[in-house]
Amino acid sequence: MPPGMTTLAADPPALSAANTGFMLICSALVMLMTPALAFFYGGMVRVRSTLNMLMMSFISLGIVTVLWVLYGFAVAFGTDIGSVVGWSPDYLGLSGIGVTQLWDGYTIPVYVFAVFQLMFAVLTPALISGALADRVKFTSWALFITLWVTVVYFPVAHWVWGAGGWLYELGVIDFAGGTAVHINAGAAALGVILVIGRRVGFGKDPTRPHSLPLVMLGAGLLWFGWFGFNAGSWLGNDDGVGAVMFVNTQVATGAAMLAWLGYEKLRHGSFTTLGAASGAVAGLVAITPSGGAVSPLGAIVVGAVAGVLCAMAVGLKYRFGYDDSLDVVGVHLVGGIVGSLLVGLLATGGVQSDAKGLFYGGGLDQLGKQAIGVFAVLAYSLAASAALAFLLDRTIGMRVDEDDEISGIDRAEHAETAYEFSGAGGGAASRVTAAVPATAPAATTAPRTKKVDA
Repeated sequence: MPPGMTTLAADPPALSAANTGFMLICSALVMLMTPALAFFYGGMVRVRSTLNMLMMSFISLGIVTVLWVLYGFAVAFGTDIGSVVGWSPDYLGLSGIGVTQLWDGYTIPVYVFAVFQLMFAVLTPALISGALADRVKFTSWALFITLWVTVVYFPVAHWVWGAGGWLYELGVIDFAGGTAVHINAGAAALGVILVIGRRVGFGKDPTRPHSLPLVMLGAGLLWFGWFGFNAGSWLGNDDGVGAVMFVNTQVATGAAMLAWLGYEKLRHGSFTTLGAASGAVAGLVAITPSGGAVSPLGAIVVGAVAGVLCAMAVGLKYRFGYDDSLDVVGVHLVGGIVGSLLVGLLATGGVQSDAKGLFYGGGLDQLGKQAIGVFAVLAYSLAASAALAFLLDRTIGMRVDEDDEISGIDRAEHAETAYEFSGAGGGAASRVTAAVPATAPAATTAPRTKKVDA
């Protein structure tokens, strides 16, 4: 996602109603991804944690939106300071921006660019929540989001996409967020869970998804919203690059789902619904940084490699003993790394930019740049996120009480349950009196009862 492009002084861009409308639609699609993620994660947890999981994603829409308006946009996309952060007083509160003021080098208003990027900022911390299921105080989580986007997401977004950001200037290709979103969130998830520890019963008690239909609904909505996430990241439709990204998004996602299911069948003997959903998300993650640089055939490779490697990676938590509840590390961190590094191998030099990967005669130069971007974001996010979690854990505490974790975090943190049956007769069994014919023998004239299950 380049923050600007070179134009002739005599031919400045004019506001395009078509591109503006397209980007507003894409922004709405990306916004949909956060509730979709809530469904995806909510179906994967146990019944007693469903509402908490939904709320951990949903609250990001409120917190990050306010912070983005107050100062987030200024830090992420303001005038560069030392290639590390941005800062523009006109962006504080979005108060100094003209209604028709265009984003530099593009045909869309600054407001449109700001709201599109806002939806990325909202989604990224929500991704982290899946690793922390069943055990985190909601207040602590809300405060963590506030600190994390301020200290980690806003600066990293500037590194990757901001004019003057050091990874952008280095030439790291990240079309729509492999480093800034997925590696960032995956590394953060790992950092936090190393601090707060495992769930009660981890590795012993079964933690199967309580609603696979909810998981599939979430995955389908994520897939749908991801077209806005990816194709919209070119910020317009004037040269066909967004169309290529749209196609590659579909292709890689399908390939990843098939690859994950194939691995699952060979490894475990079954094609599972959860595997199909997880494989699709792995493909979406991997094509996010690479889809503007590879061909559709390359997208198949990206998806297939990500599908297999992410399926393998989700089992590492049992080998190494870290409790990544819903496989954020295995899917988002690993998928983001795969997609980002494969740019250095599969970039054709004929779509997003003229940078070529190793397999297209570009040598190792782009692969080296991609590796720097991957491991810089990974290391910073991991360390900073662990430090923030440690600070909160030692002050207000990150985890709920063990009794609340066992009995149900929904009631403890939200005073609600996801599924309420008592109002529909779900308590004690009800009784239905059947009519008795008047001619029935005396021995059978007593009312007969039938027990009805709720």
